[in-house]
Amino acid sequence: MSTSETVIVGAGPTGLSCGIGLLQQGRTVTVIDDRISHDPTSRAAVVHAYTLERLQTLQVTEQLVDLGLKINTLTLRDRDRLLLGIDFTGLPTAFPYLLMVPQSTTERVLLDRFTELGGTVLRPRRVDHTEQDADTVTAVLDDGNRLDAQYLIGADGMHSTVREQNGIGFVGGSYPESFTLADVRLSGGIPTGEVILYFSPAGMLVVAPLPDGLFRIVATVDRAPQDPDIAFVQRLLDSRGPKRHPARVEEIRWGSRFRIEHRIAERYRSGRILLAGDAAHVHSPAGGQGMNAGITDAVLLAEDLGAVLSGAPVSRLDDYQQQRRPVAEQVVGLADRLTRLANVDSGRRGIRNAGLALAGHLPPVRHRLALQLSGLSYR
Repeated sequence: MSTSETVIVGAGPTGLSCGIGLLQQGRTVTVIDDRISHDPTSRAAVVHAYTLERLQTLQVTEQLVDLGLKINTLTLRDRDRLLLGIDFTGLPTAFPYLLMVPQSTTERVLLDRFTELGGTVLRPRRVDHTEQDADTVTAVLDDGNRLDAQYLIGADGMHSTVREQNGIGFVGGSYPESFTLADVRLSGGIPTGEVILYFSPAGMLVVAPLPDGLFRIVATVDRAPQDPDIAFVQRLLDSRGPKRHPARVEEIRWGSRFRIEHRIAERYRSGRILLAGDAAHVHSPAGGQGMNAGITDAVLLAEDLGAVLSGAPVSRLDDYQQQRRPVAEQVVGLADRLTRLANVDSGRRGIRNAGLALAGHLPPVRHRLALQLSGLSYR
């Protein structure tokens, strides 16, 4: 049996961010990860302005900005027609842009900082179940070892063992479509200076530039292949992307598929156990909010938990839920609206396009969307 002030389940960006925040306060943190090593796949690809602000407290923002690609504009298009353009350059922040950086890079930077501060990662280890009493919470691992702590944080993703073991409901639903994801090299007519959400008759397609000349492709499809090939991604671009200047897929670096749900945990705390990130909320990738919401959960939770460990009232942990759960509701709602807008039936497509075009001519609407997507509206 071993002890730690805080045990964090999950070594993704959420868990590592929370761990760094606690380590900087002089706390003892152990992270449990069921992976053999840091995940090299890119998955989430954008870090928003508010997330970069919060990561400044962890002293990793400058390194991430150096490794990423700054994009000033997000556009909504129906094939070649521009429906709505959102400009981030006027935002009240030191980071008025979308920072395009693969999650693997973000996670590596966070892991290096966590290790530098003396944090411990146990891997590959899985939490079999948790136990708690008035003074202690225990993570019982798959190898039979027990790890005692004052608090345990479940940052173990959508299928969170911590959440399920503690009987916390996960309220919401599922999208009927599946999503395909690929990092590709393109030639042709895709602009390199903007993130594009194509709202085509065939379905949603996201095309976003990445460092090293790559592009992230995300699309809704009825049945996505496990490993999308060039022909599959090319069909998506041909049916949903630009028509006047078609794009060609030259190479696929990595691809995957996933199904998305829109759910929020009924509560974020059960005694000495707390939830953060995808364990607490999941939603559509539209708008690139998922990893960002998890990191901002984590930084705030580290502040609140550190204060409690230093003698603040335990009720401060309830303040964490009261602050972050309403934000999750807004984030889930925004992603859901974007996804449903992208997938309206052909009979309502004209109404949708007219509405978005009208909104695009109203600066207050564009500014409000920029604040929401950047996360600055949740300050």
